[in-house]
Amino acid sequence: MLKKKMKRRKDFILRTTLYPYIALVVGVLAVSSSAIFVRLSTADAGIIAFYRLFFSALLIFPFFWGKRKEVLGFSKKDWLFSAAAGFFLAFHFILWFRSLEYTSVASSVVLVTLQPIFSFIGTYFLFKERVSFAGIISALLAIGGSVYISWGDFKVSGQALYGDILALLACALVTAYLLFGQHVRKRHSLTVYTFIVYGISALTLCLYCLFSGAAFFSYPASDWGYFFLLAVIPTLLGHSLFNWVLKWLSTNMISVAILFEPVGAVALAYWILDESVMMTQVIGGAVIFSGIILFMASQSIRKNNVPAVKGKTPKAL
Repeated sequence: MLKKKMKRRKDFILRTTLYPYIALVVGVLAVSSSAIFVRLSTADAGIIAFYRLFFSALLIFPFFWGKRKEVLGFSKKDWLFSAAAGFFLAFHFILWFRSLEYTSVASSVVLVTLQPIFSFIGTYFLFKERVSFAGIISALLAIGGSVYISWGDFKVSGQALYGDILALLACALVTAYLLFGQHVRKRHSLTVYTFIVYGISALTLCLYCLFSGAAFFSYPASDWGYFFLLAVIPTLLGHSLFNWVLKWLSTNMISVAILFEPVGAVALAYWILDESVMMTQVIGGAVIFSGIILFMASQSIRKNNVPAVKGKTPKAL
């Protein structure tokens, strides 16, 4: 009888430990679709980002309404961190999309691979989290794979310098967005947190579009479809899952896992846009995948934060 109970407990721990990792994989695959929808849309970068966050907040609202009283439990620090996360997410999209007007996609991919470095520094100073030597080597391996994919087209020139700086800033901002979210997600539900952050981000983007003079409505039906898909797939199934796993996995883990995004984007571009796949992309993708797996193996899940309620597993919302 005791052995059976121990086995059930062991199975339960295994399930609750694996769920965040599975969610992280799904989130990375979902985020990989973002570049495809942006490429297919004819709208301005700011408008694409605005409707992506606006529709996301709109879809979450019915679920948020049932938990609206939770907002009363938000401290000033929670509000400040949530507002900062929304602001950083908004300007991540603005700077990232805008950088592509000045520099090559290849350069942007190389620069975004620096995200784990920003994450390692941020988590050390904010949360005193240390990354093992094996973890650093694994992350560098994954970064190297991403650089290898884009190195043949890497563009370094005076003309592209401004775009490269924008891409680098966008990379730092998305890390800041996750770091601030890591604090709030320990205290509040995913539904309430994401609604507030996406709402603040959408408002920020709306103001940006108003000041830049972008048109809000004169777009073909196909663009509205892409706006909606950007909200559902890379945002609700991508960023929302990242925010969910922040309760159990560190920002470092998520930042390294996101390095697989270019590989997923290449696969989707081959399938949807009929783009060819080069051998460098295949080899680089394999190196990235190996680095991510090794990094995950070197880092332990935050066991103290895994719910220990009998018979229950982590809730998705």
